[in-house]
Amino acid sequence: MLGAAFLMANSSIGPGFLTQTTVFTQQLVASFGFVILVSVLIDIGAQLNTWRVLTISGMRAQDVSNALLPGLGYFLSLMVVLGGFAFNVGNIAGTALGLNVLAGISFKAAAIISGLVALLLFWVKEMGKMLDNFAKVLGIMKIMLTLFIAFKAHPPILEAFHRTVIPEKISTLAIVTIVGGTVGGYLTFSGAHRLLDAGIKGKDQIRTVNRSALSGILISSFMRYVLFLAALGVIVQGVQLDSQNPPASVFGHAAGEIGLRIFGLVLWSAAISSVVGASYTSISFMKTLHPLINKYERASISIFILVTTVLFVLIGKPKDLLIAAGLINGLILPVALAIILIAATKPALMNGYKHPLWMQLAGWIVVSVMSWMAVATIVEFVG
Repeated sequence: MLGAAFLMANSSIGPGFLTQTTVFTQQLVASFGFVILVSVLIDIGAQLNTWRVLTISGMRAQDVSNALLPGLGYFLSLMVVLGGFAFNVGNIAGTALGLNVLAGISFKAAAIISGLVALLLFWVKEMGKMLDNFAKVLGIMKIMLTLFIAFKAHPPILEAFHRTVIPEKISTLAIVTIVGGTVGGYLTFSGAHRLLDAGIKGKDQIRTVNRSALSGILISSFMRYVLFLAALGVIVQGVQLDSQNPPASVFGHAAGEIGLRIFGLVLWSAAISSVVGASYTSISFMKTLHPLINKYERASISIFILVTTVLFVLIGKPKDLLIAAGLINGLILPVALAIILIAATKPALMNGYKHPLWMQLAGWIVVSVMSWMAVATIVEFVG
């Protein structure tokens, strides 16, 4: 249960998470706290519905979709895998940037080393257990290190709390991107698919599933708020952040050379855990669509990691890619959640389970709000 929660949280606390939070705090200042609050409420509506429907049906999202309408699962898988693929190139970029700051290794060498570490994790005999333990250790370490930086930055906490409830300005682009980076695309399903692989399914597991989903949301939301406070503390002092690597400026200014080293460690651990989460969940969408992928799951995950590593080495430009990947995954969310909510009304798929009306309403509110904001964001992004 805790492994699934940390896998979901760690997958969302990647380099995109660090970059998006810092960039939007720079734009919205204390009002970014409101964006985090809205994203937490949307996360809860999306995750509780998704995790419960999938674990009670005992099927992965693509199988539920195909049972609902033949071919729909292939469409959903394509969207999720493409979103996960885009995110994973950015994740590899984050590992390279982290090792570069931490140890002065070149970007290409750092990306290759990190890719090998991710591959090693998937080739360990007890993959599931290793994945869970790895997620927990890195998750706790990231939170503790970022708490230290937030303490050193001396943020205006009362102002942050005030603007979290009553913002001065609101950005739909920021909300869609942050939601996409926290719970969009493959992130919606990473924890639920991990629970299914661990054999946790059926109506008698509802309380376990709820606790795991809420734990994952709270972990990632707490980390984002702590990072927001750290960035806010530095920004209100009038510090000009590095446009190519904004979060490094936050850590460096707050704690000097030690801060930069901590940033390198936080970024690398955030990125490598996101590589693991994105690869694992993307392949979990593909493995039931063809028996060969299921049979050679580890090899498929390895190919996914290798291809994204090579693409980063050839392309680069992580910052723009990370923002765009969050936006793409945010646009996927309303479509994916709508499919899950329709499936929840089909007794044959749900093994006789009746999904609570309040959860359905909460889910459809999320679909409606995210659809409206997605359209507004596309207009804002294009404009």
